[in-house]
Amino acid sequence: MSKASSAELPKTVDPYRLAEQKIVLEGEIPLKALSRFGDSVYGFEDGAVCRVQLSFSMDSERRRMVTGELQASVILECQRCMGPMQKTLVSSFVLGLVTSDEQAQQLPKELEPFLTDDFSANLWSMTEDELLLVLPPFPLHERDECPAREELEAFEPDHSGDEPVKKSEDNPFSVLADLKTKKH
Repeated sequence: MSKASSAELPKTVDPYRLAEQKIVLEGEIPLKALSRFGDSVYGFEDGAVCRVQLSFSMDSERRRMVTGELQASVILECQRCMGPMQKTLVSSFVLGLVTSDEQAQQLPKELEPFLTDDFSANLWSMTEDELLLVLPPFPLHERDECPAREELEAFEPDHSGDEPVKKSEDNPFSVLADLKTKKH
């Protein structure tokens, strides 16, 4: 059960009204409620949340914007040892509020578009998109913390430890090389 004192971020808001009033929203989103994100990570602890701060504003040209920061602690799968690893995802972003693709194309390059309805924006979906964008494409433990460290060091050509470097005969693909050179 999550803490009762923590405020949950509203799911939907009128982002244009919030931008005109220069509102800052802070809150948490339960990670279990973000199914696309949940499918993309190894897992997370029970009750894990994404902490979110969103500042709604207008720039000098009256473009409505949302500046956000988020943080979530998740468990990813190390691509070296295939084991779980703890990682804190952090993102800072600035989005321009738009209601059409035409408006999105008119935004300056520094603003990513946030497509909304006229009076409604789903903050949870937007947060989930931002979390997906900051997922590392190839998560790895720190080298000295990885359980596969010893196996890796055995394959390194400049390895100067006690373990012998594996010879090419031990290569599982050497059988394929033999097949290639044999005549039928």
